[in-house]
Amino acid sequence: MALNIPRLNIPGLRFARLWIIGSSILVLLLGYNSCSTYVKPGEAGVKQIKFGMGKGIEPFVYGTGLHYIGVGETMHRFPLRVQVLELSSSRSEGTEDLEGHRLAPGINIQTSEGYTVQVDVTVLYRIADALKVMTTIGPGRLFEDSAVIPRAQQDLRRALGELDAEDFYRGTKRTQKAHDAQIALEAELKDKGIEILQVLVRKYSYDQRYQQAIEQRKIQDQTVYKNEAEAKAATANAAKNKIVAEGAASVQVELARGEAEVKKLEAQADLYRRTKAAAGDLLVKLAEAQGIELENQALRGVGSENMVGLRMAEALRGTRVIVLPTDGEGAMNPLDLKTLLKRFDVRE
Repeated sequence: MALNIPRLNIPGLRFARLWIIGSSILVLLLGYNSCSTYVKPGEAGVKQIKFGMGKGIEPFVYGTGLHYIGVGETMHRFPLRVQVLELSSSRSEGTEDLEGHRLAPGINIQTSEGYTVQVDVTVLYRIADALKVMTTIGPGRLFEDSAVIPRAQQDLRRALGELDAEDFYRGTKRTQKAHDAQIALEAELKDKGIEILQVLVRKYSYDQRYQQAIEQRKIQDQTVYKNEAEAKAATANAAKNKIVAEGAASVQVELARGEAEVKKLEAQADLYRRTKAAAGDLLVKLAEAQGIELENQALRGVGSENMVGLRMAEALRGTRVIVLPTDGEGAMNPLDLKTLLKRFDVRE
């Protein structure tokens, strides 16, 4: 008797095995993914158990890595990097697309004069203790909406509200009040696990009424400054004219002094010339007198009669010649001076 043994379909068996293996791997992956979570770099994880034993929040902070999550457990992740809160009403400055950057409305500050100042502020902070944030505030981004934003707005209104409207454009006072708001915000959020790094007042704008008042005041101030500048310019111009006049007078005085010195030098030169001329004339006259004296002495000496005769001949040059007898009675010798003197009764 022959037995009919069914033939095995080997390819079909292989396919069944591969399908079973793949299904098993997929089930394992799905189960593993549903029972684990990944904490990224720059994050901290806090596990919450919703029911069963140990219900509540685990007092442990999970770092970067893949962590097991059981049934009824949730891993809440918190950012550890610096967070930026922009309190601004200018939507053009919004950068909420960036991670860790939150935009909220600006702050209206009521000043003591009743004016409103719109202020844009930047708050830099970070989560220092994720477990405190989870236990005191809650999961997700509640730390922004329930803590940082309302507390920052409240403390800034309180601190900046102590300023007058004019104090906002006085950098020292505005910076000091922003620092006071930062200190108050640090004290309020420190116990909640949030560290405030910096509070910066970036921009402020006044309402229309105060803006017009400022413009009018600026115009008045500019008018006062202009008048002061014109007065200073007039004073400086008067001082300049005085200096110019004094300089011109000094020039005239110096010119007159110079002319006087010239006249003095000319007088001294003329005196010197006249003195030298007089001295020369005196020497000439003395020489002439000495010459006459010498001539007189010569005339008194031997041969003086001949000299006198020659002089008389010179004096009689050109006159008519009269011939007189030189001997006998009535004779006259013109060269005999003594006889002539006696005849004419001229005494020596």
